[in-house]
Amino acid sequence: MKLSTKGKYGLYAMYYLAQHAGEGCQSLRNVAEIGVPEDYLEQLLGTLRRAGLVTTVRGAQGGYALAKAPQEITVGDIIDALEGPLSISDCVGDESRCHKAGQCPSRRVWEYLSRSINGLLQSISLQDMLNETSFDDMERTLTADDPT
Repeated sequence: MKLSTKGKYGLYAMYYLAQHAGEGCQSLRNVAEIGVPEDYLEQLLGTLRRAGLVTTVRGAQGGYALAKAPQEITVGDIIDALEGPLSISDCVGDESRCHKAGQCPSRRVWEYLSRSINGLLQSISLQDMLNETSFDDMERTLTADDPT
């Protein structure tokens, strides 16, 4: 499992928009200052708009803005919109990819890891990133909530 440039660049763009939340729309050129080619960025932002994470306004004062507050958008929302839920193994997302899927002893491990990764991504908001929330603190919170 490896995150593609879609996921990475999409998260960069959303972080940029979160940094400028409340300042109005940001032009594509401004957002592209994160180091992403404008054409590619426009595709990514279009996908994020269709997912309900970004709004757009046309015209001279137009551009892109978050569709929700930074605390309401998670890293998982962004990755899901751009890449789909992450899966540690192909067989977790699609049983037909492996003829052993029904009796594979490892599959339960891959399913657990995939659910854990996706759950963790859903627990990190753009606001957490803006606040530079310590992942050590988040880990303590998560493990304190875990009854096992």
